[in-house]
Amino acid sequence: MTPTATPTATPSVNITEDTTEDVLAAVRAGRTAELPGLLKPLEPAQGRALLTGLKELRRELRSSRWERWEDRNRTSPALVVAGAGCLTGAAAAAAWIGAADLRRWRPRPPVAALLDVLSGRDPKWLGDLAHRLAARSATAEQDYPLIREFVRLAGCPMPTTDGCVEGWATAVGASRSPLVVTLRHDPYLTALAPRLFETAEPVGVLTWHREPDGPDNWPTALAALADEGCLDRRVLLDGCTARLLRGGKPAQLKPYQEILEALRPTLEEERERAADWVALAADAPSAVAGSAQQTLARLAAAGELAPRLLAEMSAAVLFRPEKKLVRSQLVLIGRELTRNPAAAPELLPELAEAFGHADTGIQERALKLVAAHLTDDPGLRSELAHRAHLLSPSHRARAVEVLGPDAAPTEECGPYQEILPPFPVPAPLAPAPETVAETVELVAAVINARTATVEEFERALDGLVRHAYRDRAALAEALRPALADRWLLDPEQSRYSTHELPGLEHMAACVLDASPTGTPQPAPGSWRIDCHHTATGAATRARVVEAARRIGSRPAPFLLATPTVETGSLDPRVLVARLVEYGRLGAEPGPADFAQALLRVRRDASVVPEAAALGTPAGDRLAAWLGDAGRPVAVTRRTAPTVWHRWGGETPARLVLDTEQRITVVREFPHPFHELARERKAADRCWDGRADASLIAVLPEDREALAAWCLPAVTAGAVSEAREATTALPLLAAAGGPAGPALHLAVASGLGARHPEDRLRAVDALLTLAARGELDTVRLGCDLAELITLGTVKPTRLADSLRTLSATGAYATTWAVLDHSLPALLTRTADPRGAGDLLSTAAECAERCGAAAPEPAGLAAVAARGGTSRLVTQAVRLRDALRRNEGAPATGN
Repeated sequence: MTPTATPTATPSVNITEDTTEDVLAAVRAGRTAELPGLLKPLEPAQGRALLTGLKELRRELRSSRWERWEDRNRTSPALVVAGAGCLTGAAAAAAWIGAADLRRWRPRPPVAALLDVLSGRDPKWLGDLAHRLAARSATAEQDYPLIREFVRLAGCPMPTTDGCVEGWATAVGASRSPLVVTLRHDPYLTALAPRLFETAEPVGVLTWHREPDGPDNWPTALAALADEGCLDRRVLLDGCTARLLRGGKPAQLKPYQEILEALRPTLEEERERAADWVALAADAPSAVAGSAQQTLARLAAAGELAPRLLAEMSAAVLFRPEKKLVRSQLVLIGRELTRNPAAAPELLPELAEAFGHADTGIQERALKLVAAHLTDDPGLRSELAHRAHLLSPSHRARAVEVLGPDAAPTEECGPYQEILPPFPVPAPLAPAPETVAETVELVAAVINARTATVEEFERALDGLVRHAYRDRAALAEALRPALADRWLLDPEQSRYSTHELPGLEHMAACVLDASPTGTPQPAPGSWRIDCHHTATGAATRARVVEAARRIGSRPAPFLLATPTVETGSLDPRVLVARLVEYGRLGAEPGPADFAQALLRVRRDASVVPEAAALGTPAGDRLAAWLGDAGRPVAVTRRTAPTVWHRWGGETPARLVLDTEQRITVVREFPHPFHELARERKAADRCWDGRADASLIAVLPEDREALAAWCLPAVTAGAVSEAREATTALPLLAAAGGPAGPALHLAVASGLGARHPEDRLRAVDALLTLAARGELDTVRLGCDLAELITLGTVKPTRLADSLRTLSATGAYATTWAVLDHSLPALLTRTADPRGAGDLLSTAAECAERCGAAAPEPAGLAAVAARGGTSRLVTQAVRLRDALRRNEGAPATGN
């Protein structure tokens, strides 16, 4: 038995070993096309044996460093095919094919090779694999061609997961045939088309821009197939309506709205969904709401809309801010009341919602409708009269005529008092970590984080300095394992890096005796720094380098410049106390650390005697700095003309600010700080474009200089498409130092920013200045007038900003600003777009705060033009409000 058994067993082992080596070699070389021929002859046991080597190769590639990206790119597709061919379970095969580490470089699987390897499996197994692949949300869209073939081979139903729907829509849209033809012959149309409206996110290909009459237009194709009977028309209508009701961004909803329009619903189909149109008119984005409103108008004209539904719709639509929708709704209500006077008890109470609309023209229309259709019902009249207080003062007299004496305004409780929101009070900075463990935890968090707050960075740096002074060996022992994965401690990784060590990593490297790879600041006099972000960064790096270098010779017991509040400001008495402790310990202040402390210290002349009493050079410098030497940098203002560039670009005329040189800093501070003190022209480029707390923390008591440096970026947000242009303004408003012309001009420019979120930051800054009693409304109003004249600030954007400001309740502040900026609009030869909106806000503020000021220049001339334009209407309203507040009779136009 033995002699006959041995010859048959030995060749089997040899074949397996040879095949294994051949497969692994083909996988490593990326020869995917060879794998089906090598894998299909294998028995299941041989496949399991081969799988061990494939898993080992996969682990090797997964743990390899970035420099082996070419190996991974070449090997991954072949590894997908080989692993799938060796696995016998559908779940394991699906997991292998969809594994993220195998698809990182090639998102789409090698379809042809996988089909060749797996097509001989049992159809039930292939169907199970198809459904498992479809259930993997991360890869189902890319795997759709593979899933489709498996479904065809298995004869099973097509999975309808979101990924499959996305993949199907992409695949049929990529066909060279007209879309309607491709869909008509697609075997999975009826299974997947209804799912277009049910996916968690809108199907991507539907949102692509297509020509309405083009061959690849989805709405037209789906409507045509519904007309042919290939698709259920009711399913499409219900799907579109449900998808629109779910809401979303306008661009996401647009294709579903287009499908609905392409289907051209009949009056009966629209009547069946009347409640849905009401809900869309109430809450959907403007375009969808407008379409739903038109549909309901058609139903109302045909007598198919119950007054109850129209009243429900009106209560929501009249509350919307879009004036076009509100006006259309008032027209719809007027037509319905004319057609069906019996609906007045249900519809007229809803008109009271328009009494409080921001547009006084809409208030007037609503009041006219009430006057035209009011019945003798005393309850209805009383209900409307009690809502009449929402009307503008210019309409209250007419309301009394229509609704009776109950509509007269109640007596005011007293003179107007403006209540501004509380301004932010900087929070105190927490002390440095007490223990080594706390310090190491904070340092590791700051180093591993992409960004760190001023508090986190300063506490971590001060903690390193303190514990290196107390017990450097204990600090190093705890720090090394916490930073073990950082490249600065790994020779294999550090050899690929030639740049300098950033921030705390430089300090940590010195604590651990790991040599930094570069010099963290430029050599003296080697190059000029034009960006203020770079200049402040150089000052921060100088402090880190100085503290790191002192570790090996004469470590500092703690840092002098660690701020006392989160803005970066330093209490002068705390700095005096720190200098006293330095003297007791016999420590010398580091030049960079002390320089930063001086730039951060809050100016308080009462501390000068305490500083001078120290009797040390540092105390004398602090006393002088708190006197005249540390005064904020001087800022000058000029107008830069329009500049035309050779390549066709244009830099429009604008206001710019220049900062003068601060002699004391240049003479007495270390070289890295000189860029903070040199004369700086507004033409200097800021390549960063951002301004954050770390920037302001370097000069927290000189916000005029910071505002001057940030003004080009803020101006760019007003004259171009720049985003996040005003991020510095709320921080500057909460910082220290004088709030002078530079800060006011920056805030004025920010109020005209292109993007709403940037304008909102400027409004926050304005409110902070007002709450702190630092806002000069005359200066800000004059700045706005000049910026409007130059074209830097557009009236439409300013109107939005000031409308937001007044909505907080700061009516007197808003009026005070507008009082000095309106003449720039009213005296121009042409009426700029948005002037009527500004006058509307001015009139509302004047009415609410009882402003009794002289009429702005040009207001009387505009009010006397006549007509019903928004500009003239609001000019009359403002003029009459100012006259009423002064006790003079108001006259109509």
